Amino acid sequence: MTQKLVVGNWKLNGGLAANEAFFGAAGALAGVDAAVCVPFPYLAQAAARLRGLALGAQTVSEFQSGAYTGEVSAEMLADLGCRYVIVGHSERRALFGEDDAVVGRKAAAALRVGLTPIVCVGESLAEREAGRALEVAGRQLDAVLAVIGAQALARVVIAYEPVWAIGTGRAAGVDEAQAVHADIRGWLVGQGAAAVRVLYGGSVKADNAATLFAAPDIDGGLIGGASLAARDFMAICQAAASVA
Repeated sequence: MTQKLVVGNWKLNGGLAANEAFFGAAGALAGVDAAVCVPFPYLAQAAARLRGLALGAQTVSEFQSGAYTGEVSAEMLADLGCRYVIVGHSERRALFGEDDAVVGRKAAAALRVGLTPIVCVGESLAEREAGRALEVAGRQLDAVLAVIGAQALARVVIAYEPVWAIGTGRAAGVDEAQAVHADIRGWLVGQGAAAVRVLYGGSVKADNAATLFAAPDIDGGLIGGASLAARDFMAICQAAASVA
């Protein structure tokens, strides 16, 4: 069975001194793949200091080069040693207006230079209460597929992140999360990409990680707040290794 993948998403957090403390305490663990996605200004520091953890970014431009002030291209991320990049995080969708089509183009930009896009999908609380969780995830996945094509799906990671569970301390129950993961897995099977890893994101912590990761279709986690402290992040990685 493929090892679990645990990815930390620092969001808009970090500082040179605090980062050094994290890098000094975090490192590779046997039996799990792990990465951290840091803010753009700290990518070079992370590339130099990470020990056995892969490097990732939190977003990427859909454009390759040109007059796009403030944008960061996939080529630039690759130059800095990134392996992963998050695309379509719910905060990018809600706060910065990134729609399904933009997410698809960003995934394509990442794939163009050999980066692995972590494609985020997930429903709001209103959508879940309306019974539309599976419909929303399917729509978001279909939009990415329309841009990158079925053959490229094998080179992505998918992260299911129910919007109502992100940063709220309220994780989806294992059965809730597994139900959506199983549906995503079924969608992947239909596209000939059954081996793609599907992560869960949404208030994952050391005390619930092992239970979530033991579900048959949950292949790891996209970790927000709990990835800022090396001790907490490594505990989650250890939980992933223990159920792999």
